[in-house]
Amino acid sequence: MLLSCKRKEKTQATAGEPGSEIKNFYFFLHSLTQLPDPGREHKMKTLLLVVVLTVCEAAPEDLTGKTFSFSKETKTDYVKLIPTNEMLTAITVCLRSFTDLKRGHGLFSMSTTSSSNAFLIFKEDTENRFQLIVKDSSASLFEQEYKLNTWHSVCATWDGKTGVVQLWLDGRPSARKYCTDGTQSSNSLIMIGQEQDSHGGRFDIKQSFVGMMTDVHMWNFVLSPCEIQRYVEDVNYSPGNVINWKALNYEIVGKILVTDKNGVCPCLAKRKMTNILNQSCQG
Repeated sequence: MLLSCKRKEKTQATAGEPGSEIKNFYFFLHSLTQLPDPGREHKMKTLLLVVVLTVCEAAPEDLTGKTFSFSKETKTDYVKLIPTNEMLTAITVCLRSFTDLKRGHGLFSMSTTSSSNAFLIFKEDTENRFQLIVKDSSASLFEQEYKLNTWHSVCATWDGKTGVVQLWLDGRPSARKYCTDGTQSSNSLIMIGQEQDSHGGRFDIKQSFVGMMTDVHMWNFVLSPCEIQRYVEDVNYSPGNVINWKALNYEIVGKILVTDKNGVCPCLAKRKMTNILNQSCQG
């Protein structure tokens, strides 16, 4: 029997005295020893299933200082991010990525039953060009100096009232462009590592992401330029209220590792970022 574990918030415990669940569990274990062998075997299998499911129902994780490491091209491996379930009239997604890919690749893929590309951040083959797709309508955006083997902070925004999208690369904004207006369905599937060409599937190995990704957040409103700058500099920004890296519900499918982020001394980086933020973004 194959079980797929995903992390999600635990349901609230039923009323009762503290430790009552543990007492009941030990009573159940004791009762197993009183059964004939055939009954004992069946009960033990049931107990094993209960224990496995309990382990799978883990609480959201704080992944601060961690990365998802996508180490190979694949059309099967991805991380599913589990959002709060709500209609969206605006979106901001921010993430940090590190790769040596020269080909096109998806950074963030959200699909719904009505739109395979409900919200997609895609780095194109063309140097320094990104594509934002909202509800299957696209806008191409040019950025400066998208260097390989370098950590980049990428933020993308969409305003459902105006239909305008914008991309921020390492704190530098693109031109604002019209894409599409409206609302987004709450029945969304969000993945990193793969680009969905249908709702939850039709992956293309040549569009898969290879590298590292961290600090993935999503908001149900358009962040202000100052708030985006705070995210870029990693100083006192408000975490996402749809997807929150500091309390992340996720499911790993395939050989993707959760590893420590490295390459920069955190204390020196924080000091430098604080100085930059104080100079560029007051209040």
